[in-house]
Amino acid sequence: MFQERAIDRQFAAFICSQTSGNTSDVFRLLVSLVSNSIGNGNICINLVDIADQTASFDGKEVALPEVDALKNILNNIPIVGFPGQHRPLVLDTSGRLYLYRYWHYEQELARRILQKASAPSYCIDETILQNGLGRLFSENGVEKSELQKHAASVALHKQFCVISGGPGTGKTSTVVRILALLLEQVGGRKLRIAMATPTGKAAARLKDSVNFFRNSLNCSEEVKLAIPDDVITIQRMLGTVSGSSRYRHSARNPLPFDIVIVDEASMVALPLMIALVEALKPTARFILLGDKDQLASVEAGSVLGDICSAGEGSNTSKLAESVVKLEKNYRFQAGSGIAKISRAVNAGLDNDALELLKSNTENDIAWQYLPAREELRKFLTIKVIEGYQSYLSARSASEALERFDKFRILCALRDGPYGVSGLNIAVESILRRKGLITPDIRGYHGRPILITVNDYSMKLFNGDTGILFPDPESGGALKAFFPDPKGGVRSIPPERLPVHETAFTMTIHKSQGSEFEKVLMILPPVDSDIMTRELIYTGITRAKNAVEIWANEMAFCKAVRKKIERDSGLKDALDIKEPCLWS
Repeated sequence: MFQERAIDRQFAAFICSQTSGNTSDVFRLLVSLVSNSIGNGNICINLVDIADQTASFDGKEVALPEVDALKNILNNIPIVGFPGQHRPLVLDTSGRLYLYRYWHYEQELARRILQKASAPSYCIDETILQNGLGRLFSENGVEKSELQKHAASVALHKQFCVISGGPGTGKTSTVVRILALLLEQVGGRKLRIAMATPTGKAAARLKDSVNFFRNSLNCSEEVKLAIPDDVITIQRMLGTVSGSSRYRHSARNPLPFDIVIVDEASMVALPLMIALVEALKPTARFILLGDKDQLASVEAGSVLGDICSAGEGSNTSKLAESVVKLEKNYRFQAGSGIAKISRAVNAGLDNDALELLKSNTENDIAWQYLPAREELRKFLTIKVIEGYQSYLSARSASEALERFDKFRILCALRDGPYGVSGLNIAVESILRRKGLITPDIRGYHGRPILITVNDYSMKLFNGDTGILFPDPESGGALKAFFPDPKGGVRSIPPERLPVHETAFTMTIHKSQGSEFEKVLMILPPVDSDIMTRELIYTGITRAKNAVEIWANEMAFCKAVRKKIERDSGLKDALDIKEPCLWS
């Protein structure tokens, strides 16, 4: 039923110590399950899902009764409260059991989002707006997607707007045009605009995209220059406080921005999202961009998915007017293999997806039955040399960084022969035998590295990718080179790097916010909890030009059929006519 962790047992023991009288094994198990569920990305547990089941807990088998009996047990425990009561645990009317902190996060986020969705926007000059929509959303006299224009109109008329869509549907180009429209509305007045993402890698990509689209806008140079060229991480924007989980900006010290845009919003967990929303000025516009079908955040919650579900599935919620889903894909041709396979996987059509992969009728997708462990290196050799030889022959660090992003190996797991650790070793071995690298414990020319923790002093963040390369300004000494926010590269001595790992291979989770010309996705031969439809869809859509999948047929099909379902009450809290009253 769940994988017991020591921290869950200790938390259950602590909670039980706070209540008078004896607490049953059932209650101790329930508390442990709540703690465990947050570690697995959920916000709460639903009593309906666990009733009448048996679980191993603290060295014994504990049988859980039916739902009503579970509710009776919880109702008789003083530290369990109802919504609106400040107790360590909260049981809502739908039978969801929360830790108070996460119940409060959920309710407060819903309240603030609904307030923004309901609030009147600034006075909009409709003549200026309609002129701008016609001018900015056309190319060579041909109008672009009506959905993009609709998204722009919503963003100008609403304080809160969500623009959802898969890769290549024009989310970034739309939001750049939205900024131009907003700037045209205020004339010469200055707007304070912030653009942020959950990771440094995603920030660099958004910055490049914004600069590209800004230069092609059909608007005045004054407006173009007013669109900012800086993108930072959400944590950096909020201002992390050393040694604390708090941020410098909050409801008491709001962010100074008039417009806040967050890209890759599917990666934002509930605690970070509520911290951001609480820090917004009451009059600030808040625009979320993301793909609701991608993997949710590694931490607790599926915020973007819940917001989109509430907005798309209800005509009664004020949120329905604030959510726009873009559907037309401008990156992949309508009949491309990547477009077809991503749609099939996203729809859970496992047999269709497998048949498409194995048909050999599409030039941009391919299938390979997963090689046995002892044959993996042999099968990898050609792919690795083709994929990585170019960047290893680069003459400069900037050229190496650019070429490295043309190919990447993605996998589901961190450990084992089909995971990051085993595959990185295999790739290094192949490249060493070919004479393309000379591995050394101190690092080597061409070693790709992935930062795995945030280091604000070094301005390096979880997900940033760099390459060790000789620095001509330091006599050829190896330095770690990373893309510079201004468009160049910057070098850092290897000994000053935060925690990092070799990056020939990366997990699909870590690849979010990235894009590569070609992707080789290697999936493990057996089923696991992380093998889901969203994982495979996310891996496929990292590829711009071609994707090849190595997998066991049964494991692949089972994963495509399995959709992530995170326990949360956010959708229900958002799916109401008026903002929730709890605070």
